[in-house]
Amino acid sequence: MRDEYHTWILSKLGERCVRNLIRNEFDAYYYHSGAEAVDKIMELAEKFDTFGFGGSETTRSLGLVELIRKKSQKVYDHWEPGASSDDDLTFRLEQGRCDCFVCSANAISVKGEIVNVDGVGNRTNAMTFGCKKVIIVAGMNKVTHSLDEAVGRIKNVAAPMRAKSLNMKTPCAETGICNDCNSPQRICRITTILHKKPLMTDVSVILINDSLGF
Repeated sequence: MRDEYHTWILSKLGERCVRNLIRNEFDAYYYHSGAEAVDKIMELAEKFDTFGFGGSETTRSLGLVELIRKKSQKVYDHWEPGASSDDDLTFRLEQGRCDCFVCSANAISVKGEIVNVDGVGNRTNAMTFGCKKVIIVAGMNKVTHSLDEAVGRIKNVAAPMRAKSLNMKTPCAETGICNDCNSPQRICRITTILHKKPLMTDVSVILINDSLGF
């Protein structure tokens, strides 16, 4: 019974967020399940030939990399097993020039603002300019009630967990708490906020009533 009400309240939050994303000129959708969302994502991706993937647990948990590869379309994924350091750089550069870039977001405010923090910048660059299409996929665990809460979520939830998952030698990977460190391996170096859809980039946002990624 509790799960029923939890799902209901998240659905209402998701629907409100989608309305505000659309008001901010994004193409936006809300789905109750990952399977429904994947069908829509593959529909949006159908007409493109080259794809880039950000370093996202969300997109991988939905099997999107494998589904795109099965269509024999070119995929630039710097998480590709066995990729050399040269390959890694090439893939990151091509992510910003491909037809369609698929990624997640660190946080999305219910007012329709998309917030991301990167260490390298390939994801934040590709999301804003250079690709014909950007598809952002996020679970409702990443939707917050305000822009301040979105930034706080990244500092106190997403960044420590991501640093831990990457085995980074940062204070947050040890304590789970951000202290605005000066670690050489700090992953919080670039912050972007998409208040509105970038003028020359077509962006679709897919929200899913599930807890996905960091």
